[in-house]
Amino acid sequence: MSKVALITGASRGIGRAIATRLCKDGYRVALNDLPRQRKDLESLREQLSTTYKRDAYIAIADVSSGREVEGMVSAVAKDMGSVDVMIANAGIAPISPIIDTSTEDFQHIFKINVEGVFHCYKFAALQMIKQGNGGKIIGASSTAGKQGWGMGLGNYSATKFAVRGLTQAAEIATAREFQQYGITVNAYAPGFVTTELANNAIDAMWQVDKNQMGALGLDESLFATTEDVAAAVSFLVSDEAGKITGQSLMINNGYLMD
Repeated sequence: MSKVALITGASRGIGRAIATRLCKDGYRVALNDLPRQRKDLESLREQLSTTYKRDAYIAIADVSSGREVEGMVSAVAKDMGSVDVMIANAGIAPISPIIDTSTEDFQHIFKINVEGVFHCYKFAALQMIKQGNGGKIIGASSTAGKQGWGMGLGNYSATKFAVRGLTQAAEIATAREFQQYGITVNAYAPGFVTTELANNAIDAMWQVDKNQMGALGLDESLFATTEDVAAAVSFLVSDEAGKITGQSLMINNGYLMD
């Protein structure tokens, strides 16, 4: 039977592209998002069924809630037979200078972008250990998680640094605790991507700091597509990437290099 991939934030953008690519690759996919995104998930499920003749599973849950993520992973494993791949993609990118950000708003972005990834890593790993067949865990970092960004993205950038650190820490746990179970943990770290979320963020960034945005010299050649990111994820969850773990792979057309 085909492996099962659970993708959070799958209703649009990068998450939708990853779900589509993994379905094309032969995975059975479980599509997660918030209740208000159910119609978008249903349209994606219909699209995947029509194109790839595969029925997708819809898993409604808020990743910021550990209880909901635990229940989601358990339900997917019960109804689909396993959870072999976890893509912790869900996240937000509000634009706000640090000095204008309330403590509540700062905590909110961390609750979704960092705690959400933590919940997915934790409960997916526990399920994979229980299954005893190994697994692939992938988180959503960013090029902004390797280089601090201003222009109202300081809070977002901090969350993506945290995801990168969590991914590396999880790799250490994998080596010391989970290695016998064959679990790898990595993250993808895109730069500018052509999504509605990114386009809205860029518009807001221009309002925050026109000079710094102008200095970036952004043009279309620097932008990746959602399919570019999905292709990188496809590799990271493949058998060929079996020796790659604890890494944050940048997809940014050379905008920033390690």
